[in-house]
Amino acid sequence: MSVQLSDAQNAVAALPTDRRIFLEGIAGTGKTTAAVARLEHLLRSGVPGSDILLILPQRTLAAPYSTSLRRPTTPAGGEVDTVTIGGLGQRMIELYWPLVARQAGFAHPDRPPVFLTLETAQYFMARVVRPLLEAGYFDAVRVERNRLYSQILDNLNKAAVVGFDATEIGPRLKAAWVGESAQLRVYDEAQEAADRFRATCLAHNLLDFSLQYEMFSRHLWPLRPCRQYLLARYRHLIIDNTEEDTPVSHDILAEWLPHTTSALVVYDEGGGYRRFLGADPGSGYRLKALCQEQDRFDRSFVTSPPVQTLGKALRRALRAKPNAGDTAPVMGRRTSPVLAEELEFDAPKPPGVELPVDSAPAIWDALEVEGRRYYHEMLDWVADRIAVLVHDEGVKPGQIAVVSPFVSGGLRFALENRLAVHGVPVRSHRPSRALREEPVTLCLLTWAALCHPGWRIRPAPFDISQALMLTIADMDLVRAQLLADIAYRTRDGIPTLTSFAEIEPAMQERITFLLGGRYEGLRTWIGAHTVPVDQTWDPPVRTGMARGDRSRRRVELDHFLSRLFGELLSQPGYGFHASYDAGEQTAKVIESARKFRQVMAASGEGDASPLGGQSARTLGQEYIELVRDGVVAAQYVRSWQRQAEDAVLIAPAYTFLMSNMAVDHQFWLDVGASGWWERLNQPLTHPYILSRRWEHGHQWTDLEEYFARQEAMAELVIGLLHRCRRQIHLALSELSEAGSDQRGALLRTVQHVLRTERLAHH
Repeated sequence: MSVQLSDAQNAVAALPTDRRIFLEGIAGTGKTTAAVARLEHLLRSGVPGSDILLILPQRTLAAPYSTSLRRPTTPAGGEVDTVTIGGLGQRMIELYWPLVARQAGFAHPDRPPVFLTLETAQYFMARVVRPLLEAGYFDAVRVERNRLYSQILDNLNKAAVVGFDATEIGPRLKAAWVGESAQLRVYDEAQEAADRFRATCLAHNLLDFSLQYEMFSRHLWPLRPCRQYLLARYRHLIIDNTEEDTPVSHDILAEWLPHTTSALVVYDEGGGYRRFLGADPGSGYRLKALCQEQDRFDRSFVTSPPVQTLGKALRRALRAKPNAGDTAPVMGRRTSPVLAEELEFDAPKPPGVELPVDSAPAIWDALEVEGRRYYHEMLDWVADRIAVLVHDEGVKPGQIAVVSPFVSGGLRFALENRLAVHGVPVRSHRPSRALREEPVTLCLLTWAALCHPGWRIRPAPFDISQALMLTIADMDLVRAQLLADIAYRTRDGIPTLTSFAEIEPAMQERITFLLGGRYEGLRTWIGAHTVPVDQTWDPPVRTGMARGDRSRRRVELDHFLSRLFGELLSQPGYGFHASYDAGEQTAKVIESARKFRQVMAASGEGDASPLGGQSARTLGQEYIELVRDGVVAAQYVRSWQRQAEDAVLIAPAYTFLMSNMAVDHQFWLDVGASGWWERLNQPLTHPYILSRRWEHGHQWTDLEEYFARQEAMAELVIGLLHRCRRQIHLALSELSEAGSDQRGALLRTVQHVLRTERLAHH
């Protein structure tokens, strides 16, 4: 289906194929649509697809381009490559490894590199950090272990994407610290952990994200054969969401652009939502000077005039000039940091759409505010209001997004259940969610542990009851707990499930024979696939084979999970049948376990020879331990491949912003909560200090922290407004979920805007 382009979009798309173009504008002005049209124009003009490189800060942003390239009308001529700078680096490492491995410090340059996934990087970091924890390191830090691992990895990543040496992490953090001196020791310990992890990687040819980035930027891009290959191979660049990329990426692109035949650089004003991952909008904006054509889109195709008016009012309130003399050094500069135009950034802030006061639509046409005393009452109102929009006002569920600073499992569960009562479909996305927080993951691994008693992992009765409830269709929690209490036993030290026939008739009736029959199917499957304690091989294949032909194959966790899903869980009568969410999560776990196995095998860490000299354990055991440690799951592209599904989206606010989607209605949950303004507690890292814009040696004071939070909240709020067509629904809870009063910064800002609006109209 062709998209009707505006004159401005057509003008950019149809520029000669030998021009470098810089296109900027706020979200919703059609920049990506124009970029897709530009790609199509290049192909129609005879540019081979193999000469074009699409560069994005994350793969999930490629959806509009992929959709276009899949159309039957798209001209043939070779495949267009879509990469991140990190992904491009991995390709080049694989190609030129023998030339740079020794120079980069790897102990075995004659052996191939092993690329770590997010999960496996956390696994090896855990191996480094656990002995340090036993020695008393980080005893003053009150965060979960998985967050310790991820923050140390994040420090290494920051060093790589910003462009300073990994040994400078601790000194930079220490130089900016103004609090208690005990924190200085924490930074030293974080530096030592990072140094040890890096040494482990170099000794075993392991490349985490930071090393992939460093290898490409420091060793491969300066390498003449590598650079000549890239410059000759890709003559045309399309670079989208430049503001979300990192300084080192911008450095490479700044050197690349003058050698291209054509380029299109797309810059989203007001972006930089990935700043906690090293994004630097100001750094990206300097690419403008390298382009012959410079254009800006002003007209929003998304926001209505009332939403624009609301945005203007909130922008004024959030970026109001501070009182006289109330200045502070922000990002190493002394200024009035709340005013965007006074910040000494290279990148401009979006001016917004100015409307005459007398013709400006009332903000009440774009805003609905509803307060409740208690948190659960607020969620009730949200679900009821969405039901009215869908069933009475004809709004498609896919045009509704529910956003919050954080989306806990409890919040997601509560909203999904409430909307299910109303018959409203729901989907959710939480890319930084730990694997152990997913009920589907725990269900899968519970049955895996039960089928492998040799792993010495005995599931808790609660885990069994939860797994039964998810596994057996129509099984409620009460019956699941009853069945677990009756049927889950330990015999000769081995956990097992009792036959339904052995259960007392009265209990059978309470559970029902229908559910009992499904339970018996589960129990039979588990029995057929249980591996003896003294055996690491799976049982004979029973279906469709003669007894004499039954072979024994090596059991692998990902293979086991695939069979569990395909042979049992996805079948009629079982909980994953016709459930896309369960299937999607199962696929994620299988992919995670498979990559874990592959990395372990490539690193030489088999079941019998683990790195670090630990006692031999199977990879299944190691993987479950990894999940129990709270490892954060990698973000798979699959998670955002369902954009067209007509279902209400529940997502963290920043995740929604990075989806590059717009909806008619947004519900902002718990506007009085402090989470809209506060940063996550990160005692081992700091996104602002570990940036190129922070001047080394300057101290981070409370004023810097205040203004940084205020500016971040302003960017978040304005970004959400730019992605809303019709109405913002603010849901307030006087008391938090824990029962405390809520008067957060966003709520105070909204109240100020509403008071100002009332005064202006009276």
